[in-house]
Amino acid sequence: VVMFVYFFLVALILTSLIWIHKFIEDCFYGYDCEDFQIDRCIVAVIFSALVTLWGLKKKSLALSGAIGGIFVGLILTYSSYCFVACLFTFFFTSSKATHFHSSRKKKLEVNFKEGGQRNWIQVVCNGGTATEIALIYMLNGGCGEIPLDFNKNYLRSWLAAAVLSALASANGDTWASELSILAQSKPRLITTFQKVPIGTNGGVTSIGVLCSAFGGLLVGLSYFVTLFSTVPYFSVIEQAVLSAFIGISSGLFGSFLDSLLGATLQYSGLDPRSGKIVEKPGPGIKHIAGIPILDNHSVNLLMTLIISIAVPTVTAELYSYFR
Repeated sequence: VVMFVYFFLVALILTSLIWIHKFIEDCFYGYDCEDFQIDRCIVAVIFSALVTLWGLKKKSLALSGAIGGIFVGLILTYSSYCFVACLFTFFFTSSKATHFHSSRKKKLEVNFKEGGQRNWIQVVCNGGTATEIALIYMLNGGCGEIPLDFNKNYLRSWLAAAVLSALASANGDTWASELSILAQSKPRLITTFQKVPIGTNGGVTSIGVLCSAFGGLLVGLSYFVTLFSTVPYFSVIEQAVLSAFIGISSGLFGSFLDSLLGATLQYSGLDPRSGKIVEKPGPGIKHIAGIPILDNHSVNLLMTLIISIAVPTVTAELYSYFR
């Protein structure tokens, strides 16, 4: 599990180095700096710093998470303001969701941390996929905001939709897991539909499903609003429907996939002494579901990777129906 996350981190760093090399080569050896935009650099630095400081103050980020957050924020801000709008929507709304009923969550979760306090692993597993795709986006046409048009600009539109999908799925899943505490009844395991204790990996509720769709929709709308504010002359209704469709689909199916992976490849057990759900087998632990192959972080990373490929591909196939 740890190796999977580290392997992805290495891939992310290598892609970053390739982009930096291309940028330096174009500017200082090819004498072509048309893609370099100083205003984007300034906005990226200021925005990333402010959001990171806010995250530290609100205890939404640990120190290592803040360092990772600066990197993610810089890349997504410079590549497209639409991307960073999606990132900010995810970070802000998911942080609020994490704070919701935190006193009750503290009694149910073994690894509970006040405010969430995301470390670098959580930042990479939730925002790393979007960052990797944003780097590829810049390597294939530079930075900038674009309407989603799979007929005229398939690759760039697919990559932009993939960034949106990755962040919408992460937000939808976070909303589902953090706000399902509102449910009046116990969750049901997604594989057997049997009732399981609150906090069980793979447990779903009707409230959680609605929250996953709404969390994804918010990210989709943030993409559209930013696009509307920065790019003139495009079909407003078409782009609004596309962004909403991608956001809702990513939130719903991301949460579904996360639950499926959690119910099968992630261990859930009940510690009778504390009454909390644990992720590792041990003496006296009552097994509920799953086998100990993945953990929460690797499930999130795998989920965002799959959704960021599946949803844009399906959307491209259905694109003619949105016109």
